[in-house]
Amino acid sequence: MKIKALLLSTVMAAALLAGCASKEATKDTAKEPAKTTTDAVASASVTDNVDVFAKTIGKDGKWIIAATKDLTTDKDLVLEGEFKNGKKDAAGKETLQRKIALYTQDENHKVTARFTLTAPKITIKSPVASIQHGTFKGDVYVETNDFQLVDATVDGNIYFKDDAAKAGFKMDATSKVTGKQEVKK
Repeated sequence: MKIKALLLSTVMAAALLAGCASKEATKDTAKEPAKTTTDAVASASVTDNVDVFAKTIGKDGKWIIAATKDLTTDKDLVLEGEFKNGKKDAAGKETLQRKIALYTQDENHKVTARFTLTAPKITIKSPVASIQHGTFKGDVYVETNDFQLVDATVDGNIYFKDDAAKAGFKMDATSKVTGKQEVKK
């Protein structure tokens, strides 16, 4: 029963953060058939299934992907797609964000449980992406200039596509990386 309450509070918090409107992925095949951009996905994907998790971090997934237990896969993962979180900045423009939430929280947004996602590697292609409040066990390959860790651990290395990706990387004081952080072209 406690798990259901935690899961419900996580879903409700994600929905509140995202706003009420939801737009599905759009594809302009006349102009660029190979590029799909998600305008906004206002709901979260909350799962305890690694296959669902792996699919939802793709370009047709959700802006926030939340695990409700430790997840392990022997496949490489790719976080891709451009998502708006439903919030607006000071200029009134919707903000981009992609979040891997490896935790549950209560109604006061206090973290109640932390989880570990284990994979050989994860490639970060989504702009303004973060891993929050849990552990990723494996190597992280960063292809964006604004990846961040928020109260999270990478139990492995972080490899950046170039100096700009490394310079744009941020992590707070409670985050840590057990391995190397280097540019790997």
